[in-house]
Amino acid sequence: MKIVLVNYRYFFSGGPERYMFNIKQLLEERGHEVIPFSVKHNRNEKTPYEKYFLSPIGSGDEVYFSDVQKSRKNLRDMWKGFSRITYSFEAKKCFKKLLKDVRPDIVYVLYFQSKISCSVIQAAYEMHIPIVQRISDYSLLCPCGMYFRQSTCSICELCTQKSKWNAVKNKCVYNSALYSFIKALAIKVQDFVGIRRKISKFVFPSTFTMSKFIENGFDRNKLVHIPTLFNDTTLRSDLEIQYKPFALFIGRTDPDKGLKTLLKAFIGTDYNLKVIGFSSVTGYQDKLKKYLQGKKHNIEFLGKKNFCEIQEYLSKCLFTIIPSEWYDNLPNTLLESYAMRKCVVATDIGSLTENVEENKTGLLFKYKDVEDLKSKIEYLFRYPEKAEEFGKNARTLIDTKFSINSHVDSLLNLFNDVLNYNKKTEVRLPHNH
Repeated sequence: MKIVLVNYRYFFSGGPERYMFNIKQLLEERGHEVIPFSVKHNRNEKTPYEKYFLSPIGSGDEVYFSDVQKSRKNLRDMWKGFSRITYSFEAKKCFKKLLKDVRPDIVYVLYFQSKISCSVIQAAYEMHIPIVQRISDYSLLCPCGMYFRQSTCSICELCTQKSKWNAVKNKCVYNSALYSFIKALAIKVQDFVGIRRKISKFVFPSTFTMSKFIENGFDRNKLVHIPTLFNDTTLRSDLEIQYKPFALFIGRTDPDKGLKTLLKAFIGTDYNLKVIGFSSVTGYQDKLKKYLQGKKHNIEFLGKKNFCEIQEYLSKCLFTIIPSEWYDNLPNTLLESYAMRKCVVATDIGSLTENVEENKTGLLFKYKDVEDLKSKIEYLFRYPEKAEEFGKNARTLIDTKFSINSHVDSLLNLFNDVLNYNKKTEVRLPHNH
């Protein structure tokens, strides 16, 4: 099978790209040809298909919006940025050229929002090439993509319950009414283009996320739950699993990740917390550090580290914490923790409730409840043997629910079902006209 893989980055910057490179490798090991389509960037992995990639917005060094803010912008880049969020004819033209040259069987879309645009869906649809999209957030429903309002640091569903213009009123995207308007407009454009109709199937790592799309009118028959995978070959073999007295947070140190609640739970205690990660929100991590000044704590900010370095800490920690305050769509930290036989303390919302089994693979605490989180932390530090027991239970899920073979088999079965359905439809079409 020849598969075109669409993602707005072709270099590693976080969990979504880890999945992209994993699935590309695993599909190729099964004998399939995987052709990437992305945006040119100075950090991209080498590929002969880069000639088809979209031109960068800016210099080709920017990764996050905070980077774009710092770079010099001209009218051409501003227009390009607007079109990539809403509808890019450049993207449609480049993608059609790739599709015509490689003639794929199917297109697998990981992420097109903001850097590529929905025009690539239209391009594939016009060429009668079936499309499957993997959903990793709520960008098809919510302008900020997260059901999270930065100004109040809380979950907000007004855009789906009432009107998308609530995002503009509340400046939900980058604290800007203009960017919020453009993102809201992008969803309107996607609805006008008919994304829901033109994509054959949507893949969801989380049943919770899938339920939100059903609530908002997506055809239930097009939605498929396929738990994500963990690639064991990425684990270092030189590390010994230990259970030392410190907790670990890994990820973006942004408001939606619940860092303020996490810090409050450790302030005034002797318990050690190590924080690995960086903030995509300019100055936010500095604010967190300033908040800790003058307070009793044993919290260390270790900065950004690659996965190889992260494993040093994962192999030694007692447990990890995922204090997310948005409907997180199965964070990679959870899988990495389980793979390292470490249990997880997590917020009792969204996909976390279906993937952290209470008193079996970890503990759940009430949303934004500092005292409840503190009680769960104290329990595991007081009874480290329980943390070890939960961690061993968690590892079994990596070998079952999140196994490579299970995920790739399910995905290929879905691709084949889509292709077979399309062939039957194409055979019937002439008789209907």
